[in-house]
Amino acid sequence: MAYEISLATAMGITVLFALSLNFVTGFCGQISLGHSAFFGIGAYTSALLMKAGWPFIATLPVAALPAAMVGIVVGLTSLRVRHDFLAITTMGVGFLFVGIVRQRDALGGELGISGIPSFALGKPGFLGLVIACVIVFAAFSWFVQRSWMGRAFEAISEDEDTARLMGIDVAGYKLAAFAIGTAVAGIAGALYAQNVRFIGPDSFGFVESVTVLAMVVVGGVGSIAGVAVAAAILSALPLWFQFLDDYKLLFYSALLFAMMRFSPDGLAGLFRRLTGMGRRA
Repeated sequence: MAYEISLATAMGITVLFALSLNFVTGFCGQISLGHSAFFGIGAYTSALLMKAGWPFIATLPVAALPAAMVGIVVGLTSLRVRHDFLAITTMGVGFLFVGIVRQRDALGGELGISGIPSFALGKPGFLGLVIACVIVFAAFSWFVQRSWMGRAFEAISEDEDTARLMGIDVAGYKLAAFAIGTAVAGIAGALYAQNVRFIGPDSFGFVESVTVLAMVVVGGVGSIAGVAVAAAILSALPLWFQFLDDYKLLFYSALLFAMMRFSPDGLAGLFRRLTGMGRRA
């Protein structure tokens, strides 16, 4: 039973992380190849606060704050660059974060931070907290996607210039997407730090950014349910098939290529085609 709880917890945290990227990339069309940096910011913030004696629950909103602040800075960059250039910029943010962590003894350096205090309610209680976070943000994403904000995000994703001519505040909505998406990534990082109780720079590198992007693409960019299912499955695969762990980057890169070639709209689009739900459209 303990193994099942640990597996479900890890899957839930990954789902939340993937949904946070889906908010930025899927909803607003802003490509990010450094999303693991915000995940790491939340993890390190929460870990340091817990080591200082803070209760874990109190660290969650605090972990979201620096992640969102850095996300807004990246969002300001997105006002000047687009598409491939934005992807390269966000990739640089990811490398910069890992480099800073490696060079700062206060952040554990290469050795990372160990001995993170455990959650007071134990593993079952922590699993309940993770599930609650996933449900709340999934519901929030569903609401946003069907609101006037979601329509604005969709317009920006399709064509920024046309959206601007329609009177949409492109800059404001981009910053909002980055702020919300990165804040939730910070919360997911705090949950991750509590779950593994040890964090190091290698946990938040480029491979993790590619991995979560693969989950969003495989699930279907912009699809809440599709991304959640893909994240749950792909997070469990390395645990079920241990040999995949050494070839994670190769596996996810090949999976990205296959999905873009044969089903660009991911599992969500494949499901619609198989069931005929998208036939009218």
